[in-house]
Amino acid sequence: MYIGLLSDTHGVVGPEFWKFLSPVDEIWHAGDFGGGLDTAAEIAEFKPLVGVYGNCDSFDLRYQYPEYKCWDCEGMSVLMMHIGGSPGHYYPRAKELIEILRPKLFVCGHSHILKVMHDPKYDMLYVNPGAAGIQGWHAVRTALRFRIEGGDISKMEVLEVKR
Repeated sequence: MYIGLLSDTHGVVGPEFWKFLSPVDEIWHAGDFGGGLDTAAEIAEFKPLVGVYGNCDSFDLRYQYPEYKCWDCEGMSVLMMHIGGSPGHYYPRAKELIEILRPKLFVCGHSHILKVMHDPKYDMLYVNPGAAGIQGWHAVRTALRFRIEGGDISKMEVLEVKR
């Protein structure tokens, strides 16, 4: 499975992102879609979408997308939520879910900081794709794409677009 990963679009997905995501099989969005259901619908029309709501998302979007999602993708257990913190400093709700569900991949957004690292305490990969939108303090808009096969992640690539 070839995955495209976004977060914090805040209603904006630019042409560079559509081009970067064009070869993927599925797009995951780690919250703060923005634009009500319109941004989520636009992404879902482009590629199959798996998403969670963020703290800035509207109530209509929250009815359609959950606070967190845990599932198996090609033999890899995945937990995705918007506000996650980072290894050693997890948000309390994220830490609780990580300890209960024991995912091999934890995906979150919210910080607008791209970060990918192994968390040895939970033996999982932590992934935050940063922010794809133009709202916020970040100077570079980012997204990720990678492959999951047989329970392993490979060929991770990053898109960086200056604001």
